Amino acid sequence: MIDENPSNPPTGNDEGSTATSPEGPRDRIVDLEIERELHDSYLTYAMSTIMDRALPDVRDGLKPSQRRILVAMHDLNLTPGRKHIKCAKIAGDTSGNYHPHGESVIYPTLVNMGQHWKTRALLVDKQGNFGSIEGDPPAAMRYTEARMTAATVAMLEDIKFETVDFKPNYDDRLFEPVVLPAKFPNLLVNGSSGIAVGMASSMPPHNINEICDAIVAMLDNPEIDLAQLLEIIPGPDFPTGGSIIGRRGILEAYSTGRGRVTVRGKVRHEERKGRNYLIIEEIPYQVVQSNLLEKLAIEAGKDGRIPDIANIHNHSGRDAQTRILVELKRGADPHVVERQIYRFTPLQSTFSIINIALVNNRPRTLSIKQLIQCWIDHRFEVIRRRTEFLLRRARQDAHKLEGKIYAVCEIDEVIKLIRSSRTREEAIKRLQERAFRIAPDHDYAPLIPKRLLEESRSENGAFLTHVQAEAIGNLRLIQLTGLEIETLTAELQKLHDEIENFEAILSDKERVRTMIR
Repeated sequence: MIDENPSNPPTGNDEGSTATSPEGPRDRIVDLEIERELHDSYLTYAMSTIMDRALPDVRDGLKPSQRRILVAMHDLNLTPGRKHIKCAKIAGDTSGNYHPHGESVIYPTLVNMGQHWKTRALLVDKQGNFGSIEGDPPAAMRYTEARMTAATVAMLEDIKFETVDFKPNYDDRLFEPVVLPAKFPNLLVNGSSGIAVGMASSMPPHNINEICDAIVAMLDNPEIDLAQLLEIIPGPDFPTGGSIIGRRGILEAYSTGRGRVTVRGKVRHEERKGRNYLIIEEIPYQVVQSNLLEKLAIEAGKDGRIPDIANIHNHSGRDAQTRILVELKRGADPHVVERQIYRFTPLQSTFSIINIALVNNRPRTLSIKQLIQCWIDHRFEVIRRRTEFLLRRARQDAHKLEGKIYAVCEIDEVIKLIRSSRTREEAIKRLQERAFRIAPDHDYAPLIPKRLLEESRSENGAFLTHVQAEAIGNLRLIQLTGLEIETLTAELQKLHDEIENFEAILSDKERVRTMIR
């Protein structure tokens, strides 16, 4: 509180005075140069934008907001075979559990992943009004519904097998994946775009069959050169169609990660009753159809630069193929008018390719070969971690089965021991203390694995570990008496076969390459 009477300044004897306090408010003030503070604050903001908002991860091709939406849909079990649910529910769960930035930010991101004119392979299966290529906005999220697509299921496949790292969510209540397993090469197929501080990403989509062929080619020949890759991937494949003019921009972008390509829409000529028509069937990527129509109308007007256009008819549907009918005046040369349309309207546009993505949490500009290699490396890591998890689980299950086999061989004594125990904990402890021996003439001896027989015939016999004893102690008596030695040994043999297979995968990179294919 400011003293409004300057004639009575505080003294050291005044109660509550901070003038002589060794740790008063003034002593906690740190002098900083404003230039340094601006530099540090802006750098922090810039890195936050780059890491948490604008740039995709090279491994799964997703920004945090997109990834969190897909994880929320996975939590809701919205697989392709289930019913669509309201987008408001998906956006609400995403905001509440993973992305605390408001549903008004999340819903547009959800919509974009379900718009076929923006996304080459849809990650969201929409139901309802998700907008249109003409620039119409989507309906409110309380009216629209969505679920996952097959590509999304592939992106999340094996996530339960500890294939990726997890981190606490924003309020430390849940855990979210740092990246998705991404069996589907999302970044290469769908591309990405985003504007960060001091940098931007503009990655084009590609044909999924061509990308898969290129991945196989790189797995077969890691030293494949750019010319060979270009034979497999001739260029981007935009969801709205169109043709790329020239090869120089593609070659530059694929070799350096940066380039510019010129994209033209597809125009067909048609003649009806003495009049010529130009039919626009495809438009360049990221061109809004309503803007194209508006520009055509302006250029065809009185002061426009394309005077030979008589009329323009839009026959396109909301989700159907583009169809714009341009009626020409009598005597007009359709080839001349077509060239004028390309020159003066967005039907011919430039697409800048900037392949910037996060690699080990750092932005990098990548060539097409590096993009493919980063995805392959990620899949190697995912398969390794999945195999290690399955191997660990198989060994644990086999260990428990071995304990159950010992118990079945002396089932009467085990049941008697459990019944005479006052608590489950006491039964588990007594099971651990008991020695198990399988005599050579035991009825089950021919079925028991050799290693278990040898352990039980040692001087002290075989003893159960705590894990084995707990697995037996947690069974109800009816379950314990229902155990059959034939079933247990068959399961154990199956687990041993799985363990051998997992160990072989971990020791053989060629097998991993085959699995990625």
